[in-house]
Amino acid sequence: MTKELFYQAILKFVLGVVVIGMLIFLPAGTFDYWNAWLFMGILFIPMLFGGIAMMIKNPKLLKKRLKDKEQQSEQNLVIKLSGLMFVMGFVMAGLNFRFQWIVLPDWVLWVSAIIFLLSYLLYAEVLRENTYLSRTVEVQDGQKVIDTGLYGVVRHPMYSVTIILFLSMPLVLGSIISFVIFLTYPIIIAKRISNEEAVLEKGLEGYAEYKKKVKYKVIPFIW
Repeated sequence: MTKELFYQAILKFVLGVVVIGMLIFLPAGTFDYWNAWLFMGILFIPMLFGGIAMMIKNPKLLKKRLKDKEQQSEQNLVIKLSGLMFVMGFVMAGLNFRFQWIVLPDWVLWVSAIIFLLSYLLYAEVLRENTYLSRTVEVQDGQKVIDTGLYGVVRHPMYSVTIILFLSMPLVLGSIISFVIFLTYPIIIAKRISNEEAVLEKGLEGYAEYKKKVKYKVIPFIW
């Protein structure tokens, strides 16, 4: 672990808290929005402890996860659309709370929070199984095909988990309008997966055989 990596991780974490907080609380017009505090807690507290554990045990993986400069030009649209989805989703959640357009029952919020936390555990398991995971589409030096654990069920378990995570977020915030906005994520991610598989099949030995072995990309028996 280096000081540079430490400062980079802390800066991104704090920036994430501030930006997401602003996107939610400013449209809400108040800090008295307990759904948002619940969401911020279940999102950033596990992220903080997970980041600390990764920094100590596997700083190389943390460095790759912090990398955000995409090498594949095809991914630019995916990144922009994803960013737009998040901004619209969080802003609409704040506005929904402010104007009480559609109020969801409390049990929906708590069930969604539990689903979110369970998905976080699956997210950690994916990171444990595949230390080659990066935020960018690339083939790394020495990378090998992972075909066990969750990777023996679907080829992209990270995306499977993020779909669940992202669809539970707006429900924790109490906004069915934001949920509809976040439903665009599977469509957005489909383009990323298509490009990623082309890159992996071309540059990663054994990936073509792996695709034949594990037939489903994200959702078992469906996709």
